[in-house]
Amino acid sequence: MKASMLKMTTAGLAIAIVVAIIANFVGNLLVRVDPMMAAAAPQKEQTAEPKKEPVKEPEKMPKKMTEKMPEKPMAKAEPAPAPAPAPVPAKAPAPAPAKMEGVLAMLASADIAKGKKAFGKCKSCHTTKKGDKNRVGPNLWDIVGRAKAGASGFRFSGALKGLGGNWTYQDLDGFLAAPKSFAKGTKMSFSGVKKDDDRAALIVYLRSLSDQPKPLP
Repeated sequence: MKASMLKMTTAGLAIAIVVAIIANFVGNLLVRVDPMMAAAAPQKEQTAEPKKEPVKEPEKMPKKMTEKMPEKPMAKAEPAPAPAPAPVPAKAPAPAPAKMEGVLAMLASADIAKGKKAFGKCKSCHTTKKGDKNRVGPNLWDIVGRAKAGASGFRFSGALKGLGGNWTYQDLDGFLAAPKSFAKGTKMSFSGVKKDDDRAALIVYLRSLSDQPKPLP
């Protein structure tokens, strides 16, 4: 029994010694490793790459600032003023109408019926209706304003052909007053109407022989 207990005690001591040795070894090992780790730590810190600062993104400009500023419209060039119009020369006053005298002044109040009666002396040589044939003298329809030698189909003398122009109220007055003086060389044998009022009446009657009588002077 004593021998058994002695063996156990011896075994326990042996285990304790082994544990102490192992503990001592481990302690020494830790003491050696710790300075090495301490020395390596600063070096690691030195070789470590510097910590990169995060790159800041450029601040975005406010929307109002980024919008395109409206361009100022260019000032339009003012057109050059138009030149002043040249002064219009004052028109000369229209000449006063010639004062009507003699038979021309009497036409407006002349009596057509009296003129038709006075024409009775001319019927033997002249017709008065539209389309009538010529007689010794030409047809007198639409005589006022007609060419002096313009009756169709009638052979006029050189004296009347040479007058040219159309029959005006003034020309009719001169011819009826003195045919041979007005158209020298005429073959007309009529001596003329001497009274002014009779000639005025005869002229307004001749004027009435038309679809569209000419205006009186």
